[in-house]
Amino acid sequence: MGKQRVIVFAVSTPTAVEPPRTRERILDAALALFAEKGYDATSMREIAEQLGITKAALYYHFDSKADIVRAMLADTERRVAELAAWAQQQPCTPDLSRQVLARWSDIMQARGLAAFRFVVANRAVIDELGPERHDGMHACVGDLCTALVPASASVEDQLRIRLALMSINMAGLVGTDIDADESDLLTAARRLALELLPDA
Repeated sequence: MGKQRVIVFAVSTPTAVEPPRTRERILDAALALFAEKGYDATSMREIAEQLGITKAALYYHFDSKADIVRAMLADTERRVAELAAWAQQQPCTPDLSRQVLARWSDIMQARGLAAFRFVVANRAVIDELGPERHDGMHACVGDLCTALVPASASVEDQLRIRLALMSINMAGLVGTDIDADESDLLTAARRLALELLPDA
């Protein structure tokens, strides 16, 4: 009688996906508390309590509030870098600019706008993290703009692209007293940003 083969199936469990999900929840909760109470007034204990987890569980993912901020900024920078890399592979057309504005708006809605507000309100905190955080994002935005309008374009057209992108971010700052949720605000900002794009 031949040997029986034993086939073992790997079964995924909720634990296998829990760390990434928990990490995202921590970033969202921390940003909300920073906006409500201020960065300095928010403690790691309060972030843990907001999430209903222990401080030990929080420290498993992040060593400090500064570590949370680094992760938040790195996440937004990664999304922008991916968008820039994609745009650089596409034909430079007016349709590409419209697609990029739509995807930029999606990035802002997926925590990017909250990150932008945090940066504006906490310059001292950002400066303490080092220039690489600001320089990295600046380079990504520059790559994105170059993909949409080449350096040989007029100064006006190069400004138009940058103003179109930044107008979506600015809506999150100047529109805080408007009676509208963030999704509606970003949708309106994107429509206005389209009017700033260079002519075909």
